[in-house]
Amino acid sequence: MKAFVMRKIGEVGFLDKPTPKPGPLDAVIRTTAALICTSDVHTLHGAIGPRQDLTLGHEAVGVVQEVGSLVKDFRPGDRVLVGAITPDWSDRAAQAGHASQSGGALGGWKFSNVKDGVFAEYFHVNDADGNLARIPEGVSDEQAVYCADMMSTGFMGAENANIPIGGTVAVFALGPVGLMAVTGARLRGAGLVIGVDSVPKRLELAKHYGADVAIDMSHEDPVARILEITDGEGVDAAIEAVGMDTAFQNAVRVTKPGGTISNAGYHGSGEFVHIPRAAWGVGMAEKTIRTGLCPGGRLRMEQLLRVLQGGRLDPTRLTTHRFPFEGIERAFEIMAKKLEGVLKPLITF
Repeated sequence: MKAFVMRKIGEVGFLDKPTPKPGPLDAVIRTTAALICTSDVHTLHGAIGPRQDLTLGHEAVGVVQEVGSLVKDFRPGDRVLVGAITPDWSDRAAQAGHASQSGGALGGWKFSNVKDGVFAEYFHVNDADGNLARIPEGVSDEQAVYCADMMSTGFMGAENANIPIGGTVAVFALGPVGLMAVTGARLRGAGLVIGVDSVPKRLELAKHYGADVAIDMSHEDPVARILEITDGEGVDAAIEAVGMDTAFQNAVRVTKPGGTISNAGYHGSGEFVHIPRAAWGVGMAEKTIRTGLCPGGRLRMEQLLRVLQGGRLDPTRLTTHRFPFEGIERAFEIMAKKLEGVLKPLITF
């Protein structure tokens, strides 16, 4: 089969690989659609070290090609969604409620980290009954593939933010994760959602997805503006959705005492992330910092698919580019260099 791989740090290309075979509990999926993520770019640039000839990608949907002898709930021909995170559900961390960390820190993140990813004609999924979800009729592949990471991560940002009904929320960075965090905050009952970015198209989409206020940080200080909007009190929750030290610091600055800072961003560079000491109440302002890795698994994916099936969200406005699998190298370049106003490139197989 054809696979799109990281040849070495900073270099990608196509490679012929054997079609994977499933273990007794596993499945092999024929890929039909996938999305490129900024974290794929981080990986290519060495954020998790060298990954020679490892297939890239972690957001995909497809059709079951083959299942292992012990798989009970799925059969060849089923149209399925696979989460970007595929936990080992028998692991102690999963049993303790931290499935994304099964097998060690970030251990639920397998695709293009510790095993071949999804940018291939076929890909392998561990623990198929626990990690596959059937895509319901009426939900397109393009819609469903957003559940794999963007919706799951963005919604996690809102879930971890402990948003009270009618509460105030600021979302820093309005890329795909941030925009889904905006939607998640609205679905969680926020009374005021503030989005922060500097790209006009993203600010416009934030309004579409539920932001009441969109702050252009290239024209005004977002911290001062948020404090002005909240009469100097700050917000109940701030969501960091990009993985930048300055955005994280600003999230701490605008959160009121007793509030929550929810980090959904992937901090792919730099040795440290800093906490502004005074805004943190010199460590005693009762501000909670919560972090998380995109939740995965069958139940999570089924819940997200239900949001799509019920018409509560259409994530496909995030799709700015479309390429066949043969054109993925150009799509990756566009994503890496943030060309042409890219948000998400969709790859079809």
